[in-house]
Amino acid sequence: MVGGSFPGPKGTSMKNSIVRRSVALVVAAVAAGGLVACSDNSNNPGSATDNNRRLQIAYLSFAVANSYDAPMLAAAKAAAAAGNAEVTVFDANNDPQTQFSQFQNALSAGKYDGIIVQPILGTGLTSLVTQAVGQGIKVVNIDQILGPDYTTDQPQVDGLSANVVFIPSKIGQQLGQLTVQACQSKNLNPCNVGFMYDIKASTLDAAINKAFTDAIAGTPSIKVVAEGESFFTPALGLTATQNMLQAHPELNLLVASDQGLEGATQALAAANKTDLLMVGYGGSAAGFGYVKNGTVFGDVVQAPASEGQLGMTALINAIRSGENSGAINPVASLPDDGVATKDNVDQFTAEWPG
Repeated sequence: MVGGSFPGPKGTSMKNSIVRRSVALVVAAVAAGGLVACSDNSNNPGSATDNNRRLQIAYLSFAVANSYDAPMLAAAKAAAAAGNAEVTVFDANNDPQTQFSQFQNALSAGKYDGIIVQPILGTGLTSLVTQAVGQGIKVVNIDQILGPDYTTDQPQVDGLSANVVFIPSKIGQQLGQLTVQACQSKNLNPCNVGFMYDIKASTLDAAINKAFTDAIAGTPSIKVVAEGESFFTPALGLTATQNMLQAHPELNLLVASDQGLEGATQALAAANKTDLLMVGYGGSAAGFGYVKNGTVFGDVVQAPASEGQLGMTALINAIRSGENSGAINPVASLPDDGVATKDNVDQFTAEWPG
């Protein structure tokens, strides 16, 4: 799944200080002494009074099979191993009710020192997070918004130990800005846009689309004439693009996540429409490849491996020392506010394949 408030230094050629540094080096630093011993809180079931005790962590994944989630989980496991923690993975496979039940099971098990949540629905797990915190279990949220507000990366549940997320509204805003730039680059008037949701009914996509719509509102020449859904898969992205092209051959530009763009490029090649503009989000290896060869005008970058590493490190610190890390921006040091274009794409390194 595929961002955040991206206040990064403009025009720098610095390789990611957070996102592109080696996860192995970071977790090694944690193992070397980044975890602080805590005072005895033995009456707290979520505390770890012995800094050498092996911790038990529950990891609630939205979908293990998703190519975006895999490097996030791998980085989290590496950080856990460095911090003397064992991870039990709960795979919701994109089902919010399954995820809710899995969280209940993790709580009833009574064996976990900490829980990482990656919510499918923003408000779907808030009551259980509150319950876990009340039981003395440390909870860290990663990747997706936990709460009703999709315009902030600040924690929205009292007692949350850290919030390592991108901001959906920021992604939508940047997609809109890229769309305006792309249409202007070809002097298109009108500029007819196809918007490809990942899952249209999701609160995530609703937030992205609203911010996108607001960002293009000041440019009347841009008109959204078609919509589709990829469900985070290239195959369905291909089908959605074919359907949009058939219904609206006048399309000039397509907006999609990287997984949708992978399918779209196949559809456009088959239809001999390779001059159609595209903008996307994800920051995957595939997405960066498209930007480099000019197939995609620009791509909003995300950093799933950094989210997994930063989230797990914050959780272990919270358990060992009681430290609350608050909001953590996983892409804070990316160049050009985390937007990759042909001019700067070589300054980015992908953290997932696409």
